[in-house]
Amino acid sequence: MILCTCEKPSVAKDIAKVLGANKYQNGYYEGNGYLVTWAVGHLVTLCYPEDYDEDLKKWSFDTLPIIPKQFKTKVMDHVKDQYHIVEKLIQRDDIEYIVNCGDAGREGELVARWILEKSECKKPIKRLWISSVTDKAIREGFANLRDGRAYNNLYHAAKARAEADWLVGINATRAMTCKYNAQLSCGRVQTPTLAMVAHREKEIRSFVPKEYYGMQILSGGVRFTWKDAKSSGYCTFQKQRMDEIEKKVKAEIKSGKKMIIKEVKTTAKKTFAPGLYDLTELQRDANKRFGYSAKETLNIMQRLYESHKVLTYPRTDSRYITTDVADTLKERLKACSVGPYRKLAGSLSMRPIRKNASFVDNKKVTDHHAIIPTEQFVDLQTMTNEERKVYDLVVRRFLAVLLPAFEYDQTVFTGGLAGESFTAKGKIVKSQGWKEAYENLETDEEWEEADDLAAAPKEQTLPSVKKGDSMPVAKVTVTTGKTTPPAYFTEATLLSAMENPVRYMESKDAKAAKTLGETGGLGTVATRADIIDKLFNSFLMEKKGNEIHVTGKGKQLLELVPSELKKPELTAAWEMKLSGIAKGNLQEKAFIEEISDYTEELIREIKSGTQTFRHDNLTNKKCPQCGKRLLAVNGKNSKMLVCQDRECGYRETLSRTSNARCPKCHKKMELYGKGEDQTFICKCGYKEKLSAFKNRREKEGAGVSKRDVQSYLKKQQKEAAKPLNNAFAAAFAKLDIK
Repeated sequence: MILCTCEKPSVAKDIAKVLGANKYQNGYYEGNGYLVTWAVGHLVTLCYPEDYDEDLKKWSFDTLPIIPKQFKTKVMDHVKDQYHIVEKLIQRDDIEYIVNCGDAGREGELVARWILEKSECKKPIKRLWISSVTDKAIREGFANLRDGRAYNNLYHAAKARAEADWLVGINATRAMTCKYNAQLSCGRVQTPTLAMVAHREKEIRSFVPKEYYGMQILSGGVRFTWKDAKSSGYCTFQKQRMDEIEKKVKAEIKSGKKMIIKEVKTTAKKTFAPGLYDLTELQRDANKRFGYSAKETLNIMQRLYESHKVLTYPRTDSRYITTDVADTLKERLKACSVGPYRKLAGSLSMRPIRKNASFVDNKKVTDHHAIIPTEQFVDLQTMTNEERKVYDLVVRRFLAVLLPAFEYDQTVFTGGLAGESFTAKGKIVKSQGWKEAYENLETDEEWEEADDLAAAPKEQTLPSVKKGDSMPVAKVTVTTGKTTPPAYFTEATLLSAMENPVRYMESKDAKAAKTLGETGGLGTVATRADIIDKLFNSFLMEKKGNEIHVTGKGKQLLELVPSELKKPELTAAWEMKLSGIAKGNLQEKAFIEEISDYTEELIREIKSGTQTFRHDNLTNKKCPQCGKRLLAVNGKNSKMLVCQDRECGYRETLSRTSNARCPKCHKKMELYGKGEDQTFICKCGYKEKLSAFKNRREKEGAGVSKRDVQSYLKKQQKEAAKPLNNAFAAAFAKLDIK
C-alpha cells in the first residue's frame, strides 16, 4: 500500500479520485493500492513557552528571553483526532512508502514534514510537486515523483522561518507587555505594517498644498485645455504667468483672432485586460468596490472554493495559470455559462482560445495558479449576496483575459492662439474587446482613473476638422486647484503597500529591495488579512469610515519598540538568508543562532528603555472586577470599554456595527445597549428598538426571521464575550506571531 498525505481535504479528494481510491473511510480514502489522507492546514505546531516550563505561563521579565535549546512540536488541540488518524496510517505495517502531496512551496513542505516527524515516520518518502490539482497535473505528477530528500533544504528553510518568528514575536511581545503593563504585540511583519500606516499619516500631516492654475477655451463647441510648451503639463504654479496668458489671449480674441488648428492627429490605440486575480488583488478590488475587509474577502473565497467548489484555491500569489490548466479553459467557460455570463462565456467556449503569455506562464506559477472558475457547474441561486459579488469579480476578470484588446482611435487637436498651445482629446471606439466582459459596468481601469491634476484635458466628442481650420472662441476660463496630500490607507491600499513595501525602506539597499519584491513583500497572501485584523484587534489601528488610522496606543508602540522591528528591511534580510538555506548555501542552525543573538539584543534594548507608556483613552468608568479605570477603544466593528490591566480581562461592548440596514438611508446601523434596551441607531439620526426591528423585518418578509436575528445577535454577543486580557499570555503564545 502507498500512503499519500495532503495538506487539505479538498486536495485529498481530487488526488484520491485520480488514483482510484474511491472508498471513503474515517479521515482518509482507500482503494487501488492507495490510502489518501489529509491535514487541515497545520496539524502540528511549535510548542508554546509553557510547554517547556509550566512557570512560563506567567509573563515576567525575569524569564526573558525564552530561547529553547531545541525546539519541540506538539499536536494542535482542535485537530487531534485527524492527527491520530494520519499517525496510525503512517505506522501501518503494510505501507510501502509515503507520498508527500503537500502544497508545492515552503509552508506546504513544513506542514507535511512536521506531521511525519511527530509520528516518527521511518518509511521512505517521495514528493509530489504540482502547481495545480487538475486530473492531468496529478497524473503527470505521480508519473514523476521525486525522492523526498531532494526537498530537505526547503524544509529547513521553512522550519527556520517558523522558529525565528517564534523567537522574535513571543519574546518581543512579552517584553513590551511586561515593561509597560499594556497589551503591546509586535513582530517582524505586523510592526513594519503599522509603521507604514504611521508614515502615511505623517506625510499627510506635513503636506503643504500648492495652488495651480490652468486655462480652458470653448471654441467651435470644443473644450480646449492650455498646454505648457516647455513642460508639456496642463497647469502652472505661477499665478502671475497665468494672469499674463489670460490677458494676452483675451486681447487676441478682442482683436478678432480665432483658434487655429495646427495639428489633427489620430492614433490607433489598444489596451489589454488586467491580469487574472491573485488573492491580494482580489482583496483590494473587493474592498474598493464593496467595502469588504481583506479577511471577509478571504472567508467568502474559502466558501466559494470549499463549499460551492466554483472557484480555485484562493491563497495564491500568482496571476498566471499553467499550460495544463489552460487546456481546461473551455470546460471552465461552459461551467460558468449561467446568468449574466451565459452569452459571453458560451460564445468564448465555441471558438479557439489564444493561450498567450499574458496569463499562461508555467514559470510564474509557484504554489498555486491564479484564481479562476472551476469546471464545476454554477448555481447562482445558492450563493449569498456577498458570495455572488466576489464570484462576479473573478468571472468577469476571467472572461476579460480571454477576450481581445479594447481598440479605439484617439484624436488630438492642437490649437494655437496668442502664441500659446491648446489641446483637445476625443476617442472613437472600434472594438470593445475585453470590456465586453464588463457590459455597462465600470472597469477597473475606469474606476481607478484619475488625472494627475484636475486641469488635464478630458475625453469629448470632436467635430471633423483639418489642419489650418479656424474656430471662433466663445469663452475663456482660468481654472484653479490645489495639490492634495496622499490618501489615508484603506484595507485595499494597505494590502498593496504590504505587497510592495520598498518605498518605506529607510536604507537604499538594492539587494534587499529586490528580495522584498521577489518574496512578495511583508507577509504572504495567506497571512496579510490576519495581520491587518490583528492590528485592529490589538487596538493599534482603527477605522474612521474606510480610512485606517494609527491609534494613540499604536503611536506609542512605535516610539517604544526597537527600531529594527519597524523596518521592512528585517524581513528582506531574513528572506535572503532563508533563500540561502533553501539553496543549501546556509545552515539552518547558523541562522537560528543569529536570530537567538538578535532576540537577546532586542530584550536588552526593551529592558533598558526609559520611556513610559501612557493610556490616552482612559475613561472615568471603573472596572467592575478590579476597580481600575476602563479604556475606551474602537475595535474594527465595535466600540468597547476594556480594563487597562492586562491580567484582569474585563471588557464591555458599547456598540457594534450590525448588518441591519437603516430603512431611510440604507446604511449599516450601530447596535447600542443590552438586553431589552438594545437600540439600532443610524448616522442619519434614525433610531429603532431591537424589538421593533424584529417585528418590522418579520412583517416585511425580507428573508430575515426572528431566528436569523437571534442567531446574529448571539454570534455578536459571543464575539463580544471573548476574553481580551486575562488570557493574554495564552492567546499570544498560541498565535504564530509574525
